[in-house]
Amino acid sequence: MDDAWKADRKTDTAKLFTSGGSQAVRLPKAYRFEGSEVLIWRDGPRVVLEPVPRRARTQADLDAMWKRIRELDDPEDPFPDPRPQTITARPSW
Repeated sequence: MDDAWKADRKTDTAKLFTSGGSQAVRLPKAYRFEGSEVLIWRDGPRVVLEPVPRRARTQADLDAMWKRIRELDDPEDPFPDPRPQTITARPSW
C-alpha cells in the first residue's frame, strides 16, 4: 500500500467496535458529523465518509409543515388535557 497520500496529513486513531451485526467506528469529537446519516464509498483501500448534503426547503415544504401544525391546533381549547395514562399493577415479589 502506498502511504504517500498520508505525508502531509495529520492522522488520528478511532476505535472500532461491533454494534448489532455491523462494524462501527467511534469518531473522535473533532471528526463528528451533524445529522444522522453520512454518504460512504470506497476509494481503493480507503473508506470515505462524507456528510449528506442538506436538502433545501421549498416554500411547498414549509406550507405543508405549517398545515400539519395547524391541523393539530384546536382554537377552542389551546391547552387540552393530556391523554389518560393507565397504571398496570405489578406483582410484588
